[in-house]
Amino acid sequence: MECPKCRGRMRTLDRNGVHIEQCDNCRGIFLDYGELETLARMESQWAQQHYAPPPPPAHGGPVWGGHHGGHHGHRRNSWVGMLFSS
Repeated sequence: MECPKCRGRMRTLDRNGVHIEQCDNCRGIFLDYGELETLARMESQWAQQHYAPPPPPAHGGPVWGGHHGGHHGHRRNSWVGMLFSS
C-alpha cells in the first residue's frame, strides 16, 4: 500500500486488536472506517480503569492563593498516547 501523503510504503500494525496503517517514511497514521471510534472507546475504558476521580474539596473549595487542583506542570499519558508512542 502507498501513503496518500508522501507516497511512502505503508505497513499494517496490530495495536490491541485494532489494525492501523503507518507510513514508514512520514510516520503518518491512517485509520480505516470505524477504527477511530474503536480507539476512542478503548481510551475511555482505559481511563476509567486507571484514573480515579479527584476527591471533593475538604472545606468547600480553595481559598485565594491556595492549591486548586491544576495540572502541576505535567501531563498524564493516555492510552492513545501510549498506543502511538512505539
